[in-house]
Amino acid sequence: MAVQKPVFLAWYAAEAAGAGFGGWCAVIWHGLSLDATVAGYVTALPLLLTLLSCWVRFPERLWRRVMTGYFVLVALLTAVVFAVDVALYEHWGFRLDSTILIYLADPKEAMASVDWALGVRQTLLGGVYTAAMLWLYGRVLRLFDGEPCGARRALPATLLFLLLAGGDFLAIRGGTGASVANVSKVYFSSEMFLNHAATNPVFSFLSSLGDNADYAAAYPFFDERTRAVRFDALRGNGRNAEPAVRVLDTLRPNVVVVILESFARTVMDEEVDGEPVMPNMQRLKREGVWFENFFANSFRTDRGEVAILSGFPAQTKTSVMKLPAKSRTLPSVARSLGREGYATSFAYGGDLNFTNQAQYMYATGWQELVWQKDLRFDTPPADWGYDDAVMCDWFADRVIALDAAGRPFLAGLLTLSSHKPFDVPYAKFENEVLNAMAFSDACVGAMIDRLKASPAWRNLLVVLVADHGYPYPKTLPYNVPLRHRIPMIWTGGAVAAPRVVEEYASQIDLAATLLGQLGIGHDDFEYSKDIFAPAPPRKFAYYTFNDGFGVVDATGEAIWDATGDRVVSATNPELLDVGRTMLQTTYTDLAGR
Repeated sequence: MAVQKPVFLAWYAAEAAGAGFGGWCAVIWHGLSLDATVAGYVTALPLLLTLLSCWVRFPERLWRRVMTGYFVLVALLTAVVFAVDVALYEHWGFRLDSTILIYLADPKEAMASVDWALGVRQTLLGGVYTAAMLWLYGRVLRLFDGEPCGARRALPATLLFLLLAGGDFLAIRGGTGASVANVSKVYFSSEMFLNHAATNPVFSFLSSLGDNADYAAAYPFFDERTRAVRFDALRGNGRNAEPAVRVLDTLRPNVVVVILESFARTVMDEEVDGEPVMPNMQRLKREGVWFENFFANSFRTDRGEVAILSGFPAQTKTSVMKLPAKSRTLPSVARSLGREGYATSFAYGGDLNFTNQAQYMYATGWQELVWQKDLRFDTPPADWGYDDAVMCDWFADRVIALDAAGRPFLAGLLTLSSHKPFDVPYAKFENEVLNAMAFSDACVGAMIDRLKASPAWRNLLVVLVADHGYPYPKTLPYNVPLRHRIPMIWTGGAVAAPRVVEEYASQIDLAATLLGQLGIGHDDFEYSKDIFAPAPPRKFAYYTFNDGFGVVDATGEAIWDATGDRVVSATNPELLDVGRTMLQTTYTDLAGR
């Protein structure tokens, strides 16, 4: 598996030319994670068979034939995947995944598009790779003398193999961290070619086998022509939209986006014995631009992040962040600002490999990612990573340093302490949820105060926005608008004056609104509406839950449950078709990416 990396880099020598020796080593080193995962899957069956052979007396010839047949099959399949992948990469621009099965559905058509010389070349490459693996297998096989394992050796051998099975399990899982094996684990560079080179094509292919769902047919509410017409009336503002209302007093400020874990409006507005749970959010709400009717698009962080950073609506039973071939095609605020000369970086105190976050961020224009593996603090990390007190203090220093560097920048931070199990070094409220939320609020408030006292504040726009809501109180139904209502505050020295924005909007509208304030085109954000644009389209908030959607605006709400194909609530039935159009369009779009 690891040998594939230098072969791939040599094959694409022109693309790898700028990497240097260090880049080649980094590709091999970072790629080992998924190489080990694939090797773990491959060796699981032989490990069990070898353990069984300590106790079951079958002829040595039978054992060797079974094992050799298995490894011949593995070698052939691995070689075929590698040979096909290395040929297709120059055309596709990503490592082999289950997309190829779409074309293999018609073998005659697929073969018609294959050049004869290319077919011969890749067949030879696959043959050489297969032969090399089997030659190595033959050398390993000689280590076993074929003598039966006696009773005295069977028990210690069994214990040894059980220990090895534990190592195999860790390899398959992808280590002991919170995130399991995924493509994101090998992403390490803002240069996407190097990330692709580190990706194991066998893992990429096998892990995407479940991604061939017919997304376009998932929610067939309207025929295609009707759907397109309906969505055209709802799509975001394009280049010809009227100028936005200005809420900033500088055109190109430095931008900080702080994504607040689980900051729900119901928690933000809560008081305990007359004391607010989030006094800092309440204070910042009065000092900056406050969005009164703002909603999350989903109930999960990965979907909320994509909605915030790419303006792409959340899905019901899937997550585009977990589909690398599709998520890399999304627009993003980072990519748009990067084109304008902004340096882009994102920080998280936990593991950004979780739910493929690192892969998504590198692929959509974030130039630098910093997370737990890169950080060293005196305090030990909590279950999810370094707590918000440590990270907010570190992030304030980072923003100040970025400002001093003189280049315009976009810096992102995802908080984590206000997440289960709510283990925080704080004791203000008896309720563990409220206590953790109050801790995060205090950390964010202290970070903002530090930035205010620094020279960075004068040209800074800070966007505080939650990733999703939270079921507080516990009796709050999962599908009602209040469950998805979240805070968004714009603050910083670049904000012209305090303001309350009454328009209904959701996370997908942040991208167009932010870029509109900076005078940057946002035509590629089809779902994102500039909240400050006075012209239509209609202003509404749209969200999804496990299998359904909700829409809310100034006229009312509509909630639809797909599982029972029923309307849960519709104080304004017209909004049902708005939700149906958004849901069907999202999945139609997903199918085409």
